[in-house]
Amino acid sequence: MSPSEERTALEILYSISRELAASLDLHTVISRVLELSTEQLGTVRASLIVLNSNGQPVDAAIIYDGKPVSTTTEQMNDIIQFGLAGWVVRNKQPVLLSNTHQDKRWLVRPDEMGQKDFAKSALCLPLMAQEQLVGVLTIVHPQVDFFTNEQFKLQQAIADLSGIAIRNAQLYEDIRTARVRYHDLFEDSIDPILVTDTEGRIIEANRQAVSETEYTRQELVSLKISAIHEIPAGKIEEVINKKNSDETVKYESRLHCKVSGSLPVEVYASCITIQDKDYIQWIIHDITERKSLDTLRADLSAMIYHDLRSPLSNVISSLEIMTSILTPEESAHLQQLIDIANRSASRMQRLVNSLLDINRLEAGQPVMQKTAVDVEQLINEAIDIILPTVQNKELDIEKLIPAMIPSLLVDEDMIRRVIINLLENGAKFAPQRSKITIGAKLNGNLITLWVEDRGPGIPDEAREQIFEKFVRLRGDGFTRGLGLGLAFCRLAVQAHGGKIWVENLKDGGSRFLFTLPAALKG
Repeated sequence: MSPSEERTALEILYSISRELAASLDLHTVISRVLELSTEQLGTVRASLIVLNSNGQPVDAAIIYDGKPVSTTTEQMNDIIQFGLAGWVVRNKQPVLLSNTHQDKRWLVRPDEMGQKDFAKSALCLPLMAQEQLVGVLTIVHPQVDFFTNEQFKLQQAIADLSGIAIRNAQLYEDIRTARVRYHDLFEDSIDPILVTDTEGRIIEANRQAVSETEYTRQELVSLKISAIHEIPAGKIEEVINKKNSDETVKYESRLHCKVSGSLPVEVYASCITIQDKDYIQWIIHDITERKSLDTLRADLSAMIYHDLRSPLSNVISSLEIMTSILTPEESAHLQQLIDIANRSASRMQRLVNSLLDINRLEAGQPVMQKTAVDVEQLINEAIDIILPTVQNKELDIEKLIPAMIPSLLVDEDMIRRVIINLLENGAKFAPQRSKITIGAKLNGNLITLWVEDRGPGIPDEAREQIFEKFVRLRGDGFTRGLGLGLAFCRLAVQAHGGKIWVENLKDGGSRFLFTLPAALKG
C-alpha cells in the first residue's frame, strides 16, 4: 500500500470511528456501519447481523441494489445458519471469496438460479468485541476478483471498530432497559419508596410515597427523610457503612402524613450506587394491620392471664378437696373422672403459666429462682405427666441419661414445662407404637438435653420459624395448636443462657436439642 493509500485508509478509519461514536442507538450504529463499509465499493448487496451472547440474531441492516431493505427474523436466521455467513459465525474467521461460484460455502440465492453467470466477489467478516462475537458483516460485489488484499485489511479494521461500537451500543441498551425496568418496579411498588442522598435529602419518590404521605412529589423533594418518619440515631451511618455488603437495615418507625397524622411502619433502608454516587433507598411498609393484630393478641393474652388463672386455680383446688373427702367406695367410682379433670386442669395451668412467662421473658425480666435440680428426676416427672398420651398411642419412651451427670441450675417449674412441651410434641407427631427418646449429656459447663420422635420431621425452611409465637406448621401430619409451646421453650432456654434448635433425623423424625447450665461445684 502506497503512502497516499495508507493516508486515505487512516482518514477513512478516523472518519468511521468518529461517526460510530456519535450514536449509541444499536440500529443506527449497524446501519451506519453497513453504509460506511460499502461506500464507494459499488456492492450488489451487503448485510450486517447483530448477535446476542447466545449467538442468536437480534437486529440487522441489509442493503440490496444500494438501498436499505427490511428483514425478518427468519431471513436473519437463514443468513447466519447457512452459507458463508454461517461458516464465519461458527469459526469466527474472516473470508475473502474472489469467485463465489467456486466456493461450496457460498449459498446461491433463489433469484440467482436463472442467471447465466452468478459468480461474484464476497467479503465476510466476524465482528468481535473483547473476544465475543457480536455480529457478522457480509459484502458482495458483482465482479469476480474485485476485492484487493488492501481492501480486505481495511474492511477488517472497519469490522474491529464496528464490533466495539456495536458492543457499546448493546451495553447502553442493556443499561437503558435495566433503568426502565427499575423505574417501572419503582413506580409500581405497593410500598412507598424514596431515594435520598447520603445527607437524607429526598431526591425521588414513587407514586405510593406520594399517596401515603399525602405530599406532592414536588413537596417531598424539598424535604429531608427525617421530616416524614422518625429515624433512630445512627441509622443513616449504619446504612452507608453496609453499602458493600448489600445488607438492608430494618427498623420500625412512624410515618408522618401531611393531613391524617402518623401510622406505624417498617422501614428497609439500603445504600445504592448510581453513576458512581451513593444514595439511600428507603422502602416503607405500612404495618397498621399487623400492629392491630398484635394488640388483639396482647388483649387475648391479658384475658387468659387474668381472667382464667384465678378460676383455674379454684378448679384445681376443688378437685384436690374432692379427692381428699371422698370415701373409698365413692373414690373407686369417681377417681377416673377426677384424674381426667385433674390432668386437663393441670395442662391448662401449664399453658397459662407459660403465657405469663412469655410475657415476662419478652419484657426482659430475668429468671430469679434457680436451684440445683436432678436431671433424671425432672425428666421422670415430665414423663409421668404425659404418660396417658404415651399409653394411648402405645409409645415406647427411651431414656439416655448418664449415671453421674451433674444437676441443672435452673428454674425447676419453668424447665419442667419445657421438657413436657417437647415430649408432648413428640407424642403428638410420633406414629402409633413408635419410640420417643429423651437424653442428656454434659458438655463443659452446659448440659445438652434432647427429645427425638419418629414423626414427619420439620421442613428445612421452618426450623427457625417454628420457635416464633403463633407460628404453626400446616399440612399433612401436623396437628393444630396455638403456636406458643416452642416459643415459650426458646424464651425459657435463652433466659437460662442456653440455646435450642431442631434437627431432622436421617431415618425420619426430628430431634429437638437445648442446652442449660450445669450446677457444678466450684
